[in-house]
Amino acid sequence: MNDVIKLDKIEQYNELFGLETFHPLVAVVDLKDATRFPTHFTMNYGLYALFLKDVKCGDIRYGKQTYDYQEGTVTSFAPGQITEVELFPDVKPQARGLLFHPDFIKGTTLGKEIKQYGFFSYASSEALHLSEEEKEIFVDCLAKIQTELMRPIDGHTRRLVVRNIELLLDYCMRFYDRQFITRAKANRDILTRFEALLDEYFQDRKAQENGLPTVRYFADKVCLSPNYFGDLVKKETGKTAQEYIQNRLIDQAKEMILGTGMTVSQIAYELGFQYSQHFNRVFKKNMGCTPNEYRRQQN
Repeated sequence: MNDVIKLDKIEQYNELFGLETFHPLVAVVDLKDATRFPTHFTMNYGLYALFLKDVKCGDIRYGKQTYDYQEGTVTSFAPGQITEVELFPDVKPQARGLLFHPDFIKGTTLGKEIKQYGFFSYASSEALHLSEEEKEIFVDCLAKIQTELMRPIDGHTRRLVVRNIELLLDYCMRFYDRQFITRAKANRDILTRFEALLDEYFQDRKAQENGLPTVRYFADKVCLSPNYFGDLVKKETGKTAQEYIQNRLIDQAKEMILGTGMTVSQIAYELGFQYSQHFNRVFKKNMGCTPNEYRRQQN
């Protein structure tokens, strides 16, 4: 098994591919300028990174899956993620990208809002596929950042680079929104599967085995990352995945309250609640009354 590279510094990445380092905390890279070409390595990211792949030159595995990328695909990584890269023999990597250390954005608006860019946590099957126009925009953003990095560092450098990084990430958010739309049929199929899995969760008494249903449980079932799955559900329904699950949970609770003679404690147990008091609080928050009050009102 190949050694794991703990990527904590920009300089480490540049040394791996024989690239020059211009700034210790941020870099725009173009692998056509690389002078070294490692063929198989595992990277434990301590940096944020986005790469536009100009040609498929190998396989990138994140977890158990291989990245869904061809020409014109953006892959993104966040600190804490581990990827395995295996490059094809005799194929020179062609990719342009951005790497930046978390410390570079600390104390900035981007540093406070970085978690809104959920695509950093998308799984391997969820890469971003760009049109020709989108690729031009992506490369133009990289060029603006590179222009700043090539200048002598002054009091404006960090602010301007951070703003341009934020611009690039905002464009990626827009491109992902477009991708959700162009993959609408596949997304609807996933939503249909999600609804079936929700029904199955309660009908097959999985709630008693596993507890309350979670976003991660259903994301795993449809082979998506929780972030991507949540964004997909939000785009298709207008509700977060957690809201969607809780609405179904309350509907199931109402059916059991009115359609059975079970006590509130028994219903709470059937639905996966550890304590009936928790069930009472969740039900009242959603319905404005307790389960027992709801039962009396409907009888």
